[in-house]
Amino acid sequence: MSENDQATFDDFLKVDVRVGKIVKVDEFPEARKPAWKLQIDFGEKIGIKKSSAQIVANYTAEELLGKQVMAVVNFPPRQIGPFMSEVLTLGFEDSEGNVTLASVDKQVPIGGRLH
Repeated sequence: MSENDQATFDDFLKVDVRVGKIVKVDEFPEARKPAWKLQIDFGEKIGIKKSSAQIVANYTAEELLGKQVMAVVNFPPRQIGPFMSEVLTLGFEDSEGNVTLASVDKQVPIGGRLH
């Protein structure tokens, strides 16, 4: 990594990562890669936001409902086919290249910011 690739602490502070609870999961057959359409509740201040997540290989709809996840809530909305994604749900690739959600190991109040 070169010095030009390094982010500053101020850069980090600009990215607003919050914890939310998945409250609705729908199929997304129009997506190019298998994905779920999620509705995530970030609490009273931010509300419920939509996200598309390519996590079908690792999660069923039933497993996702009620799960706490992390997402960037201050990126501009992004059109994904016929669906407008309002937040970027975060995850990591597993050993097979499928996305595993970045989540919290204990229940925390929804809407809480990553520090």
